[in-house]
Amino acid sequence: MITAVIGLGAMGLPMASNLAKTFEVRGYDIAPERVRLAIENGIVAAESAAAAVSGADTVLLAVRNQAQLEQVLTGADPILPQMESGATLILISTVGDEAIAWADPLLAEKGVHLVDAPVSGGPVRAGNGDLLTVVGASDAAWERAYPVLDAMSSTLVRVGDTPGKGQAMKTVNQLLCGVHIAAAGEALALANKLGLDQEQALQALMAGAASSFMLGDRGERMLHAYDETAPEVKSRLDIFVKDMGIVLSAAQRAQLATPLAAAAAQSYLLGEAQGLGAQDDSAVIRVVAPRKN
Repeated sequence: MITAVIGLGAMGLPMASNLAKTFEVRGYDIAPERVRLAIENGIVAAESAAAAVSGADTVLLAVRNQAQLEQVLTGADPILPQMESGATLILISTVGDEAIAWADPLLAEKGVHLVDAPVSGGPVRAGNGDLLTVVGASDAAWERAYPVLDAMSSTLVRVGDTPGKGQAMKTVNQLLCGVHIAAAGEALALANKLGLDQEQALQALMAGAASSFMLGDRGERMLHAYDETAPEVKSRLDIFVKDMGIVLSAAQRAQLATPLAAAAAQSYLLGEAQGLGAQDDSAVIRVVAPRKN
């Protein structure tokens, strides 16, 4: 089975590297450095996105937002004309259900199966095939994509039989993640202002009822948010500007008030306005506490 991976960023590259253990994987990214890293990890580099998908049984697509999705499918170097009828496109990104509503008819007209499969877990887990993957897909698409989905996931949940349901589930996931990270930043900033040792406070919190994955994961990086050398960027802050926008848009369409999500969204917007957008999302602590002391 030939699998093409388009987008070799923080998630796409480790996912491609993991899949290369089982499948023949072709990869493409617009950044030459990411392509070089892909080659070092046993991935066959393609000269273009269109070349990568030509003849591929499965295409795994990792894009940042709907604009990138549209560009990859139908833009200057479009992959859709090169995809064969009967092929399967697995979209692992958080782009919102409106993007799925745009893409699904185009792919169906070409005879391409769409698997709406946003992932959660971060780069390390992606490289280990240890992701949470929530899937919306028809029976035929699910069956075709299953070997790849299974190889990249430790928890694989089919939440619906139509594309869009995966995005819906990921939207709920991102509401919690976005609120948890923002809350972790406020909690650790408050600990510091109250004269507590932040590292000790984090350890104590993680041992009790206030613990959460995001507190433990992002909290460790928040301890170094004020260092001269910023923490490694594992998830950009501006990704949560995008994701919380998807959350609020979905909630508005559902006529559901989400005041906590709205407050968290403002924290990420403030961080972006302060020039923190390209930094790790743990830098959100600096929105409420620009300086450590």
